[in-house]
Amino acid sequence: MSISASSPSRPCASRLRTLPRIALAPIPLFLLQPLLRFIVTGVARRHPALFNRLGSSQNKAILIDPTNLPFALLLHPRPDTPTLEAVRRKKKVPHDAKITGTFLTLLDMIDGNMDGDALFFTRDLKIEGDTEAIVALRNALDDMDISLADDLAAHAGPLSGALKKSLRALQGIRRSHQ
Repeated sequence: MSISASSPSRPCASRLRTLPRIALAPIPLFLLQPLLRFIVTGVARRHPALFNRLGSSQNKAILIDPTNLPFALLLHPRPDTPTLEAVRRKKKVPHDAKITGTFLTLLDMIDGNMDGDALFFTRDLKIEGDTEAIVALRNALDDMDISLADDLAAHAGPLSGALKKSLRALQGIRRSHQ
């Protein structure tokens, strides 16, 4: 039995994709900035070679646009002072490259659970601008062989277990609705 586009699972999958945008919309971005700073400085501290592997792309501004979140993320992957900042999607921020996909698609690609090339060719991932910077970032992450979800969860203190379980549950739900 095949599932058609009008199947009941499609509306459910659609609601799951938009749920993060609805849930996070009321949160002021300035509240996210300390968390994002913690994430990017923690990753840089635990994996110092990551940003160094970017070569000339380490000075590029990369806009990461999770389509089902109410904001985008602006990454400046400088080895000494990397920054990750939440920005409203309506705000036009200067950037060299942009990668767009759902939050879980981007997370699965970063974690190596999904192939970035395949995601690009199936149009689950969109790349604009300096593609060399995006490819350099993806290759650096692949070379490091790290799971960003596991890495973040491991360093979330008392919330680590719950965070890891939540991310894995979301990834499982996503796979079951593809």
